[in-house]
Amino acid sequence: MFKPRIQRRHWLGCAIATGLTLMAGLHNSPAWALDAPQGRVILTVSGKIGQTNRDGKAVFDLTMLQKLPQHTFTTQTPWEPKPVKFSGPRLKDVLTAVKATGSQLTAVALNDYKISLPVTDATQFGVMLAYRMNDEVLSVRTKGPLFVIYPFDSQAELKSAKYYERSIWQLKAIDVQ
Repeated sequence: MFKPRIQRRHWLGCAIATGLTLMAGLHNSPAWALDAPQGRVILTVSGKIGQTNRDGKAVFDLTMLQKLPQHTFTTQTPWEPKPVKFSGPRLKDVLTAVKATGSQLTAVALNDYKISLPVTDATQFGVMLAYRMNDEVLSVRTKGPLFVIYPFDSQAELKSAKYYERSIWQLKAIDVQ
């Protein structure tokens, strides 16, 4: 039982490394099927995706995001005076769950602010869709419900306006192109 899980992660890692173009057909097991959200929808993923659960889109409530592999990192941001601990699923895991096949993402905030980022950022840098900051669930008032955040302290190149601008808070939607 343990060995197939390793093999699946290996193949998944290979597909992710190729820019997520191999996602279709890799996850035929029910574990990768998207259930219908039971709570308030906080993320809608649309565009070039192969897995949907509502009107041709993939919608997630907080519980669904919590079922994905969870990660935590602490990093200094330009918006806070001290390093901040972020927790949530990696963007690449969300893209895998919806079988994304595009190379570019448009992230949209609650106030309709939009920013484009390449899918390669998700695979190269470990970008997170954080729903917790310093162990507190993010609310709209505290940059939630979701915050696209880069681990700025992990690589010198991430400490630049280019990547700070891609860190969008109050995320509500992602369109895969």
